[in-house]
Amino acid sequence: MRYLVTGAAGFLGYHLSARLLRDGHQVIGLDNFHSGTEANVQALSAQPGFRFVRHDVTVPYDHAVDVVCNLACPASPPHYQKDPVYTAKIAFLGTLHALENAERHGARLLQASTSEVYGDPLVHPQREDYLGNVNPIGPRACYDEGKRLAETLCADFHRRGRVDARLVRIFNTYGPNMRHDDGRVVTNFLLQAMRGEALTVYGDGSQTRSFCYVDDLIEGFARVLAAPTNHGPINLGNPREFTMLELAQAVQAEVGAKTAIAHLPLPVDDPRQRCPDISKATALLDWRPSVELTTGLRRTATYFRTQVQR
Repeated sequence: MRYLVTGAAGFLGYHLSARLLRDGHQVIGLDNFHSGTEANVQALSAQPGFRFVRHDVTVPYDHAVDVVCNLACPASPPHYQKDPVYTAKIAFLGTLHALENAERHGARLLQASTSEVYGDPLVHPQREDYLGNVNPIGPRACYDEGKRLAETLCADFHRRGRVDARLVRIFNTYGPNMRHDDGRVVTNFLLQAMRGEALTVYGDGSQTRSFCYVDDLIEGFARVLAAPTNHGPINLGNPREFTMLELAQAVQAEVGAKTAIAHLPLPVDDPRQRCPDISKATALLDWRPSVELTTGLRRTATYFRTQVQR
């Protein structure tokens, strides 16, 4: 089949494209390197069946494909807050253009949404029918509300029979090919520990996250796309919670560094708890993550060590 992957130079875009190529599909990758890396595209371009198009998804495009995978958007706070207006434009216009491209060619669409649509949740764990607790004017709103609006667009296109648009709500995901300056906690902790620096923990470290290894997430994408019907929003993530202090200890054990912990103030609107209820994905897709945190951290640390040595 012919796939279009927007954000192909990014972390998830790279891994999804690589999986599709391994499965024998043709992939057109779109990116303008706003937050993706040329190294990811170079690695994909070395494989048969991949074609890269440098393009800004806020501008319309037209590619005849069977499936559109809309992954284009900076996803870490330092990146999406750097230019919040542009982030909002990517979330709205980028999704609109992906839907219009899919509609023109009768293609199915996979929309990469996010657990951020739940905001700082008042229910735990988060189910797909939870409507969220989001601050529409806070510093994270360009991403949180942008992704919520993107879901609205997908839902309306789907309701009107224009595009089979499938929503995946992604919880914290990590693995090789993340940027060194990604700014999210797994990357920060690994690199700080490797450099012998203090691990920066925001608040007292009791806030929780769940961490899904990238291979598990991409398998979830594949199952969502392969499902015979559109099941609506699907949470994809690891339901096992870790506090930030527990993650810091796991990273220290992996790297073999007993560095200090530096506590910093909590960012505005930073969620206190974030954990997916994946019962829907398990029941409808027979999907659940299989890679344990220790294994995933080892693979990710190996990648970063390789990059440092180059």
